[in-house]
Amino acid sequence: MERNIALTIVIITILCSCSFIPKYKRPGMPVENKFPDKGVYKNISFGNKTSVPEIKWQDFIKDSKLKQIVKLALKNNRDLRLAILNVEQARALYGIKAAELYPSLYVTSGMEKQRVPDDMSFTKKAYTEKQYSVNFGLAEWEIDFFGKIRSYKKEALEKFLAAKENRRAAQIALITEVSRAYLRLCADRENLRIANGLLKTAQKNFDLVKGQYDVGVATEIDLNRAKTNVESVKVAVVNLKQLVELDINTLNFLVGTHVDDKLLPSGLADENPFEDIRPGLSSEVLLNRPDIMAAEHNLKASYALIGAARAAFFPTISLTSGIGTVSDDLSNLFKGSARTWNLSLKGALPVFDARIWAAYKLSKVQRKIVLTQYEKTIQKAFKEVMDRLVTKATIDEQIQAQKALVNSLERTYELAIKRYKQGIDSYFSVLDANRNLLQAKQDLTTLLMSKYANRIALYAALGGGGD
Repeated sequence: MERNIALTIVIITILCSCSFIPKYKRPGMPVENKFPDKGVYKNISFGNKTSVPEIKWQDFIKDSKLKQIVKLALKNNRDLRLAILNVEQARALYGIKAAELYPSLYVTSGMEKQRVPDDMSFTKKAYTEKQYSVNFGLAEWEIDFFGKIRSYKKEALEKFLAAKENRRAAQIALITEVSRAYLRLCADRENLRIANGLLKTAQKNFDLVKGQYDVGVATEIDLNRAKTNVESVKVAVVNLKQLVELDINTLNFLVGTHVDDKLLPSGLADENPFEDIRPGLSSEVLLNRPDIMAAEHNLKASYALIGAARAAFFPTISLTSGIGTVSDDLSNLFKGSARTWNLSLKGALPVFDARIWAAYKLSKVQRKIVLTQYEKTIQKAFKEVMDRLVTKATIDEQIQAQKALVNSLERTYELAIKRYKQGIDSYFSVLDANRNLLQAKQDLTTLLMSKYANRIALYAALGGGGD
């Protein structure tokens, strides 16, 4: 009999091959098939491949200090740690759903004692009834004839895969944010260096004016203007010192631990700390982005939920069985005469249950919602890449124009000092030229930082940096 039970279980398992999950077909991309290469975009050198995700972040980042800081962040950042734990949670949930496909085997043993009173006894005498038992069998097992459990298993698998992609997206976002914070610190320290240099010049000019004022050559208003220039630059220096400390705090927060001062930059380097990348013209590279891949896995999970909702219209069949021994005497428990077995097969067919129809309609609506979210994610990704490409195409021209402006203002400042010393102009011209020069140099630093930040942003927008 035990052999028949085992054979029955095997046959039922083989028969469980029905599935009502709709066939999945990847939706078309709701954006242009190619990135534009006309107009301002003609300045971009597009490659022939869409292999940006294959470029590891260790190879993309050239700055050795930034590379070490990113490694610290990947080890200590709490947001990334939570993303990793979410993957482990999704893996465990998938394991639970997968295990429901298979029967659960148990070994149970027990001892019962019961006093039977004399008025309930056949002999009209009270006695104590004993029973010892040992059983081996399977608990109530729902046989997945119509694929409901497998649909939930498929959903859990897709959720697990989506969680893995979300972890990769979290890593890319972390690398990007750490790089931006590092560049912001570079820029603010560079601006602080510029301001300190201009402060020395302003102080030197003040000493010059004061010397002229003491001998009656310069006016008091010129002396006050020179003093105002010194104080205004001092204010800029103090503000920049504050920004530098705030930048360090932000960087420490993103990294998740204190960053050694030896790893902090002294200023903004002339060379871009990131490798240049040449994206292919095809927008299909976006399909490698982890957020889009996660959205697609969620879409596949919604298909699986429709399969589970469809399967709920069909009968639920469950099986319970076991073999064991039962005896009223412990010494006879394992004798052949004490053997026992049981087999129970139950089925339930929903005749009328409005919740099943509502759940089916809900699953179809949810699929439409997830599909819309998937398409929106692609459109957002396309815009991010387009914005980065616009900056890439125009930033060099802006920097060259800004450098020319700085050179012009430096010459204007030199002439203003010279004309003041010759008594042609008042010190107001010097003050105005100095203020314009400081602003222009800071704007140039901002543009350089934007160029560097745009390169890491484009790399991330194309799906790179996740390994």
